[in-house]
Amino acid sequence: MSRNAITITPVTPVIGAHVDGIDLGNLSDSGFAVLYDALMAHGALFFHDQDISIVSQKRLGQRFGKLVAHPNDPGVDGHPEVMPIHADENSVRATGEEWHSDVSCDPLPPMGSIVRMHIVPETGGDTLFASMYAAYEALSDGMRTLLDGRRAVHDGAPYYQRVNRLLDRDDGGRTYPRAEHPVIRTHPVTGRKALFVNKLFTQYIVGVSAAESRALLDFLFDHVSRPHLQCRFRWRRNSVAMWDNRCTQHHAIWDYWPATRSGYRVTIQGEKPE
Repeated sequence: MSRNAITITPVTPVIGAHVDGIDLGNLSDSGFAVLYDALMAHGALFFHDQDISIVSQKRLGQRFGKLVAHPNDPGVDGHPEVMPIHADENSVRATGEEWHSDVSCDPLPPMGSIVRMHIVPETGGDTLFASMYAAYEALSDGMRTLLDGRRAVHDGAPYYQRVNRLLDRDDGGRTYPRAEHPVIRTHPVTGRKALFVNKLFTQYIVGVSAAESRALLDFLFDHVSRPHLQCRFRWRRNSVAMWDNRCTQHHAIWDYWPATRSGYRVTIQGEKPE
């Protein structure tokens, strides 16, 4: 697809597209309209050679909606809505090492996220993205019937407290977001159904036994990792990725230790899932 010199090239049939011919730091209203439509169509968009400032990254995110601070990780000085993403030779973990939708435990889970990487390893450090539309559509009719109308509890405390223990960081008795969401949600823009449970935050399915919930969630967590639902993005210096958390999951691969990978993320508030 090409419109006004903006070229959009799909990565796979189900998710992801590379976008060329656009300056994210100087985006016109017409350019943003193209970008928005492409995000709704492809779920995740990828850009190279975008040397934008933190302020420009925030402005870009604000075109989509209200920016929100992360519930556990501190923001950049003077920019609480900007979350640093960093791993190097001294790190004991890297951000996003399991399949997840960002902060799905929030009562208003994020609409989207935008990441710019300014330091990347020579090799490795790719991010995988998976379509939750395709994950839902790949389920059998019987499984869809079983899951439609079900709700699940998402809780940030188990994961965030585990991270804080690993980092030897005092959470100060902080209260973390917890919410109940549909297992299958309907995207508010496209109207398509998407699977909405993930390994980091979903604790149990409401209205079934603990054993049944565990069996169903284990199946679904394995299901979303199937290769035909995915695309893979290889970062370069000043690459940007943006994705729709309502219909995608992602997994950042920490295969580059002891090299450094560093960037910034802004997160856009979403709506109550239906």
